[in-house]
Amino acid sequence: MHKERIMHIVHLLRSVALACTLTSATAACAAQTEVNTGLPQVTLKVGGHVLRAEVAATAEQQQTGLMNRRSLPANHGMVFVWSQPQAVCMWMKNTFIPLSVAFIAADGHIVNIADMQPETEDVHCAQTDVRYALETPLHWFSRHGVKPGAQVTGLPLSVR
Repeated sequence: MHKERIMHIVHLLRSVALACTLTSATAACAAQTEVNTGLPQVTLKVGGHVLRAEVAATAEQQQTGLMNRRSLPANHGMVFVWSQPQAVCMWMKNTFIPLSVAFIAADGHIVNIADMQPETEDVHCAQTDVRYALETPLHWFSRHGVKPGAQVTGLPLSVR
């Protein structure tokens, strides 16, 4: 009986893995994506909308960003954090999912937003020195009515 139960659990786990492979938008895949990254996460409010974001605070984390991922759950993103405001540009080399990026000043207001296409080396830059960049699924900001000047709260204050 014990062996049958273990085999049943193994079969279920394989089914979930296959479902994630075939339909990356499922809740199971979203949970798997969040758990397996190993990055700290924060809950942000962006123009009044809630977004869960992984925190890329080290140079290595920032260089990797969302590269090599095949999906990103809705209302999920990655926030890049620098210790001081600075000139910041992003690109999409080895990034397979289309993204939008908001460049955010130290006081939390969005300076500008750019839409970025997968696997391109087009450079998208902040219009002024910023302390944060927030990447989300493509058009997340426009779908939520978030524009430059909107406030982002819950941003990490320190870099680890």
